[in-house]
Amino acid sequence: MKFSGECDKIISPSLEGLQPLEQRLAQSAATKSKEVILLAGPTNCGKTAISLLLAKLLGGEIISADSMQVYRGMDIGTAKVSQEDRGQIPHHLIDIRHVQESFNVVDFYYEAKQACESILARDRVPIIVGGTGFYFSSLLYGPPSGPPSIPEVRANLEKQMDKFGPEALYEKLKEEDPVYAATITCNDRQKILRALEIITLTGAKVSEHHWKRQNPRSEYAFHSWFVYRPREVLYPLIEERCDQMIEMGLLDEVEELKREGIVLNRSAAQAIGYRQSLEYLESGRTDQDYQHFERTFKTASRHLAKRQFTWFRKEPLFRWVNVDVHDYEMIAEMIAQEYLSTTK
Repeated sequence: MKFSGECDKIISPSLEGLQPLEQRLAQSAATKSKEVILLAGPTNCGKTAISLLLAKLLGGEIISADSMQVYRGMDIGTAKVSQEDRGQIPHHLIDIRHVQESFNVVDFYYEAKQACESILARDRVPIIVGGTGFYFSSLLYGPPSGPPSIPEVRANLEKQMDKFGPEALYEKLKEEDPVYAATITCNDRQKILRALEIITLTGAKVSEHHWKRQNPRSEYAFHSWFVYRPREVLYPLIEERCDQMIEMGLLDEVEELKREGIVLNRSAAQAIGYRQSLEYLESGRTDQDYQHFERTFKTASRHLAKRQFTWFRKEPLFRWVNVDVHDYEMIAEMIAQEYLSTTK
């Protein structure tokens, strides 16, 4: 199945005539610098398996670009990579926040950049893996920016916050820019003020701030890939994984996270799987409530995949590869070969 607008980005690999991977790796090791692999894709399309194979091929380390894997304890619902795999391949930006702490796109940008620099300094290959398009855009085009602060506008917003409280202004931000609001909490006073200030001054959402009109940053050379499955194949797999997560103890995990204070972090509490679990745990827990939980969990997961397709279809720098046409090993080797073919 082909999607409108992506045909020119879908590629079929041809490895004929290329040198053995080990030989190319040895030849290019001394000349590679500031080059980073981006591996994106919708939920449940094999990104983790491919990234592990790719890291082994290239001597890479993996940086998570998942907005919820940063939180300790959010394991089952985020399909977090196993401790065994993390023991074999170094992973970054996983389990770096308590569930009550905020983490947004600006935090990700600076943490991911720091991880890239550390990995490159060890002559390893940074491989950034995930499905959060907002995060990948920050790497490609830089973190969100905005107009200079105007004292009168800021003072008026601060007066409103003092009068009505941060929760009220956070609700206002949710109405104006729900995408950005979901990346922060009602306790992030300064981020709420700045976001509303940008919206007031520009009339544009923070989450849509003019990245698409910028040129990619030249600090790194990005090798950008989007792996996917056709939707008629992907959606049943997503529903199966939802069932597996429930069987693995998702509700028990959320019970513990509730005790840890997840409800104080709106971003984490609204995450797919966690929101539906919290609603069920706070319900009468009847059979009808449970069926509603399962149904809404699966629906939200499918909708997430649809949004991920939509986001990356608008991003011209990613090459698309169908996981149902090429297996994990072939895709990993194809990405490795492309990486090694562009030495500096």
